[in-house]
Amino acid sequence: MEILKILTALLSFFIFHLVKIMQLDREFWKHKSLLEMNEKEWEALCDGCGKCCYRKFIEGGGRRERLYFTRVACNLLDCETGKCRDYANRFKLERDCTKLTKKNLPDFGWLPKTCAYRLLYENKPLFDWHPLISGRAESVIEADILIKNGIHEKEVIDWFEFVIDEE
Repeated sequence: MEILKILTALLSFFIFHLVKIMQLDREFWKHKSLLEMNEKEWEALCDGCGKCCYRKFIEGGGRRERLYFTRVACNLLDCETGKCRDYANRFKLERDCTKLTKKNLPDFGWLPKTCAYRLLYENKPLFDWHPLISGRAESVIEADILIKNGIHEKEVIDWFEFVIDEE
């Protein structure tokens, strides 16, 4: 557990200074629309919770359609930190990894209610624990946002056994 705290602190330090290096405008998300954001700003919106990397499935169709959230994680996700183990190569390594873009954001209605992309798309403010507000990456973990007891896809036969509530 102590190692996790040290790694989290280092990650927080790295993100804080990375934001400074990237020279992002202070509170850019408050005065720019999602469409106006550059690539660095767009990427900085991700809070690193990893929820989008957990498997979901749809049952039924039409008015009877139901979206299920699971604690089945992509094999590249570090379930303890919510971070991708190989972010740069994720599309090559995981065929169903999906890239969220300004153009396809409206198609991602399944994004968690805490997701900055969804919040801003719905004209809602970011939560206080978001790293852009708190200045600390570990605030996501401290706010208990990560999915608990995540299990990798390669270890699962029946996803339905791992269905959870959305939040």
